[in-house]
Amino acid sequence: MSTNSPRSFMWYELMTPDVPAALSFYRRVIGWDAKDGGAPGTGYTVLSAGPSAIGGVHALTQEMRDGGARPCWLGYIAVDDVDAYAARVSAAGGRVLRAPADVAGVLRFAVVADPHGAVFMLLRGMSEQGPLPPASGTPGSIGWHELHAGDGAFAFYAELFGWTKADAMDMGELGVYQMFAAGGAPIGGMMTRMPQSPGAFWLHYFNVDGIDAALARARAAGATVVHGPSEVPGGSWIAQCTDPQGAMFAMVSARR
Repeated sequence: MSTNSPRSFMWYELMTPDVPAALSFYRRVIGWDAKDGGAPGTGYTVLSAGPSAIGGVHALTQEMRDGGARPCWLGYIAVDDVDAYAARVSAAGGRVLRAPADVAGVLRFAVVADPHGAVFMLLRGMSEQGPLPPASGTPGSIGWHELHAGDGAFAFYAELFGWTKADAMDMGELGVYQMFAAGGAPIGGMMTRMPQSPGAFWLHYFNVDGIDAALARARAAGATVVHGPSEVPGGSWIAQCTDPQGAMFAMVSARR
């Protein structure tokens, strides 16, 4: 087990080939505010849930797509030393897809993948104070993190980030759904990916105020509903979708 304090997700980024269309979609469906990220020449847009910044949107260029990148949401996990954690990812059987690099005066990051191929980001801000997260359950905040991978995935993240097992649910033919925590209440779950999935991936759930209303907005804005609405243990309602540019996302609400 890692001797460091548990690490958790702190930022989320959408890679999309059409930034204006994506911003319009997520404003309508999730209700985020959007503003220029302030980094000259990057075209980076910051998304906010009320006064709290939660993530950003970056253009997915044709060069990136030619290299195999696809529209997606990526989660950043906060660490105290990006280079050291990237080396630990490699040593544990994962891959470093983009070596540690700086965004001048803002942060240092790396793009990595776990041994099953699920991609995530490592992040260390240049300032001690990161963005203040919105209150739990706030519409537009992130309510759950779900890994679709394979057997043994939990051990990798437990060793790397100090995550601990929480409750587990037997889903029959779908296997065991293992919830995990990062020093407090559970923040997500891990399950065996479906055979039809093209690969392992992280799926991030956005809090909304009422799943049926959110799904109606998503459909009207051009989303494809992959699954849901469905009720999960504890009484929350979820749905999984792809946006009009092809990025997969999910929504969760305390009420239908």
